[in-house]
Amino acid sequence: MAKLAVFDFDSTLMDGETIDFLAAPLGLEAQVAAITERAMAGELDFFKSLVARVALLEGLEKAKVDAICANLPMMPGAAETVAGLKAKGYTVVCFSGGFRNATKPACEKLGIDADFSNFLHDEEGILTGRVGGEMMYSDAKGDMIVRMQKLLGVGREETLVVGDGANDLSMFAHADTRVAFCAKEVLREAATHCVDTKDLTEVLKIVS
Repeated sequence: MAKLAVFDFDSTLMDGETIDFLAAPLGLEAQVAAITERAMAGELDFFKSLVARVALLEGLEKAKVDAICANLPMMPGAAETVAGLKAKGYTVVCFSGGFRNATKPACEKLGIDADFSNFLHDEEGILTGRVGGEMMYSDAKGDMIVRMQKLLGVGREETLVVGDGANDLSMFAHADTRVAFCAKEVLREAATHCVDTKDLTEVLKIVS
């Protein structure tokens, strides 16, 4: 039987927020982190918060972005959890409201089957402060998970979702096993399971 596991990236598969790491060289980490915090708590519209945060990255070199993204810290247990789920017959996918610069190398490293995220626009190797992609809206993950389920022939009862913030709520609506990982209260309320230690292998204890 086909099974699907979908993970959020920032603060779930990866230990931190990609955009905070990118803002650090510009000295804007605190400003960006404050917006991220409010968006993940469900206090700000995700699309508006994403556009506002990416605008602050204007002028950053794409090469620097890629170098930072290639060395992001993975969450403890990430690789073991992906391998364990695949051994149980799961297709493992990453949905991120963040950026392909980060999800692509990380997912290749972790052995994840596919990643869906947004693209930072650049001109001649310099970020313009604009962003595009299919993961820019608060309901984007829910829309995408339904498409994945149809594609793979998987029902909600064979679907596992793992996330930490408000923009994961829409995918939680389409899965019977919903893990809130070191999560904001708004997501914990929608979860079937809560993991409060930074160890993704706890997820393996939840699934059959």
